[in-house]
Amino acid sequence: MSTPDTPTLKAQILAVFFAAGRPLSLRELAPLGPEEALLRAIVALEHELREGKTGVQLERVAGGWRLVVHPSHLAAVEQVLRPTPPRLSKAALEVLALIAYQQPLTRAELEALRGKSVEGVLESLLERQLVQVVGEKEAIGRPKLYGTTERFLELFGLESLADLPPLGEGPVLLLRS
Repeated sequence: MSTPDTPTLKAQILAVFFAAGRPLSLRELAPLGPEEALLRAIVALEHELREGKTGVQLERVAGGWRLVVHPSHLAAVEQVLRPTPPRLSKAALEVLALIAYQQPLTRAELEALRGKSVEGVLESLLERQLVQVVGEKEAIGRPKLYGTTERFLELFGLESLADLPPLGEGPVLLLRS
């Protein structure tokens, strides 16, 4: 199978991002062509879409890219669709921030850091797929260790945990619409 020319490859990639509705990695796009050609096409698409003429842009998030509304067109989208971002309680945000910055943590460690029970909050974050069990601690009883998920990165618009803002720098976690 030959690699499509760059304009065709860009169109194919854009169509796949549109249809996926979620971040896609380079590995997932591999059936479309060689990695080098894919990267060239993605970078070209990023530059073209950044201007906002099409109303969308590519965003690097969760180890891949996704198609999102261009910031200059958010007001129009909100005017028509009136999206309501998922709400997280203050307690859920606190626990999520602790896990994000200090993972992996056990429930007991979370409770010690927070000074309160996290049982209900932790269950809620597990149900929303924002945190997951990432292993067991080498300790008596082998307590579960919790860490954040790809869904967490998506929801907060982060490419990786390295993109978390430094502690003490303004609001720590803000939901993306």
